[in-house]
Amino acid sequence: MSDAAQPTIAEVRAAAEAVKAAIDRHLEAVSSPSAADDPAVSAAYEQLATAAIAYDQLLYEVYDEVTPFEIPGDEGPGGYHGPEQPEAISVLIRRDYHVADPKRLRAQAERLDESLTPGGGGTSGVNAAIGVLFGEYEPDEIAARSEEFGLEEADSTLWVAAAEPTEPGEWLPEPFEHADPQMLICRFDVSEVYDDEDPDD
Repeated sequence: MSDAAQPTIAEVRAAAEAVKAAIDRHLEAVSSPSAADDPAVSAAYEQLATAAIAYDQLLYEVYDEVTPFEIPGDEGPGGYHGPEQPEAISVLIRRDYHVADPKRLRAQAERLDESLTPGGGGTSGVNAAIGVLFGEYEPDEIAARSEEFGLEEADSTLWVAAAEPTEPGEWLPEPFEHADPQMLICRFDVSEVYDDEDPDD
């Protein structure tokens, strides 16, 4: 993502270690399944696929190299089962924030909406401020200026999935109900879980 800091060599190493650990978990699951459709096997597969995709992405961004893993298009139980040439795509984005500075958040909103009570406290004041900011700014701008708005970035994920063309307003009542992992073309995860905590690396 253009807003995010460039990944480091330490992050690539941490991602490689995550792949190794996921391989061990997957081997353990497949070597001793409790049933023909053991959910532990499927879960281990998904974890391995997620770790491999994250490692491949970081490897490319840091070293301009890729792995031989081809998770999208894999015919395995958790692989991509969508069309080769989808007629439409859905982009699903989740970004989490911590409200690090409620006073700053309200102050920014009060500059935009004079009807807000200056310095108002309480949860309702924060909720109103959030509504004002997200009504005024695009989500990408809020992500880029989160600290300025009193927010602290947490985990985020972006999924791009194959989809069927829909009529205007068709899915609006339940926009996130039908996210199918088997229609997933690519995903991008940003989380502190990928950070290497060893300062010597």
